[in-house]
Amino acid sequence: MATTNLPTRTLGTDLVVSALGFGAMGMSQSYGPGPDRAANIELLRTAVERGVTFFDTAEVYGPYVNEELVGEALEPVRDDVVIATKFGFNIGGEGVNSRPEQIRAVADASLRRLRTDRIDLFYQHRVDPDVPIEDVAGAVRELITEGKVKHFGMSEAAAATVRRAHAVQPVTALQNEYSLWWRRPEDEIRPMCEELGIGLVPYSPLGKGFLTGTIDAGTTFTPGDIRGTIPRFDADARQANQALVDLLAVVAARHDATVAQIALAWLLAQKPWIVPIPGTRRLDRLDENLGAAAVDLTTDDRHELDTAAARIDVRGDRYPEHLERLTNR
Repeated sequence: MATTNLPTRTLGTDLVVSALGFGAMGMSQSYGPGPDRAANIELLRTAVERGVTFFDTAEVYGPYVNEELVGEALEPVRDDVVIATKFGFNIGGEGVNSRPEQIRAVADASLRRLRTDRIDLFYQHRVDPDVPIEDVAGAVRELITEGKVKHFGMSEAAAATVRRAHAVQPVTALQNEYSLWWRRPEDEIRPMCEELGIGLVPYSPLGKGFLTGTIDAGTTFTPGDIRGTIPRFDADARQANQALVDLLAVVAARHDATVAQIALAWLLAQKPWIVPIPGTRRLDRLDENLGAAAVDLTTDDRHELDTAAARIDVRGDRYPEHLERLTNR
């Protein structure tokens, strides 16, 4: 059971989760070597003790091993937490796969790896242009009827696609990248979420670590760290994008907070149905992230951040081209 009072928020109509979740992906991929399995399990369980009730994983993370990690860590507290996982990548092949029979197979395999009898939130990880989204939503609806899945989610889908899916099976949450240095969801996704009553779950809410203030133009990424392949993390781009961190630092100083806490507090202040899922492999970062829930940004703070950030030309694409093509479909 949670031993810390972390505020809760509601995704969709009735999925209640902690105001800040935990993105577990980085424990198994994308950021180079990290702590061993036992240390990761201990950190996940500590997150529960700190009040986190919302944990995010996916079959593709690893692949498979991240679900196994999350499943083992959360098995003792399964009824106290919400577990989200995802389907949709063609693991072992190329591209995406959301055929209904594949969705069902993924659900059954994920249930085994997660050591549970239900998936609380089942996201389509990326839209499959070869499968009508109505068929995808219908397949998840069947899993919900059977009790294997509780809620349907989507990730990085175009607003029109979400609307079509929502008409078949209500979408509880959208998971999109969203932060002060990636604000595209404000154009169509966030207004649509408000209209339809869909929660928004920002991943990379700290800009893959850049908005922590610990990365600069001189940072060297270890082998296996995905940031070494992302245009936004080129040395020149990092130097240009430092202006955003400097802006956050000004507000952080007024609140006796860290840069990362202000970045997360800014997201929390946008809408009451926004639930960021920062990830970490370190206890001190976990505590820092959760501290953002106690930061109360004023209207003036938010106005300053919004207006100043709008004048900063963030340099570099957020993904290599082949990954960006999988979004907004």
